[in-house]
Amino acid sequence: MLVDSHCHLDFPDFADDLDGIVARAEAAGIARMVTISTRVRRIEKLLEITARFPNVYCSVGTHPHQADEEDGISADELIARTRQSKVVALGEAGLDYFYEHGSREAQARGFRTHIAAARATGLPLVIHTREADEDCGRILDEEMAKGAFRAVLHCYTGGRALAMKAVAHGLYIGFTGILTFKKSEALRALAAELPADRILVETDAPYLAPGRFRGKRNEPSYVVETAKVLAETRGVSLEEVSRQTTENFFRLFSKVPPPGTAA
Repeated sequence: MLVDSHCHLDFPDFADDLDGIVARAEAAGIARMVTISTRVRRIEKLLEITARFPNVYCSVGTHPHQADEEDGISADELIARTRQSKVVALGEAGLDYFYEHGSREAQARGFRTHIAAARATGLPLVIHTREADEDCGRILDEEMAKGAFRAVLHCYTGGRALAMKAVAHGLYIGFTGILTFKKSEALRALAAELPADRILVETDAPYLAPGRFRGKRNEPSYVVETAKVLAETRGVSLEEVSRQTTENFFRLFSKVPPPGTAA
């Protein structure tokens, strides 16, 4: 059993094939999928999807690319949105200095607002950080000093220092198909070093298809390929990585009921 802790099932890439996408994931042993919000104002679409599929859950939040578009959304509004039974996380929110579609100031404000909502609700925050290690680490330090919160640094491609800081704060690190790319030696070295109880697997579908599907549309069933490389990297079996990352998922995303329990 595996879990795709981060995908985007509301994206247009899946519009004509959503039933097939979810069915293939189920056939591949993917027990749960979390479809991640990029705009608070579009949460209704995610809720429609989660209502259709019992094993699909969602988050609510503003991606840093949309930080200016949704600047000013309050922690109280985010908190109110989490009262829906299938909203199990905040985000994704954070810092993206690679594209900088959102201004750095709005990104930072949004990041801190989502942290406040995560702290208040106890739900995990899905953090997007790209080419922003120093500022992300500083904000994590400052906000943790105000009170602990739970989070995952998703689709991790940053440096070792930020990853270790996050782990020291009790956060998790999520790996996508990037882990399988030939040029990802440094990322694999980091994945081998991290504590087993702090790692997750995800797809970020429809993006970042793992090696054997490179150039194609990604989908949740492909998370198996990332898990295989993670297992090889860490020198353990696929079964062990599947068990560990799934346990980690349900510990972090504690609002999601494990299979065989009441929803």
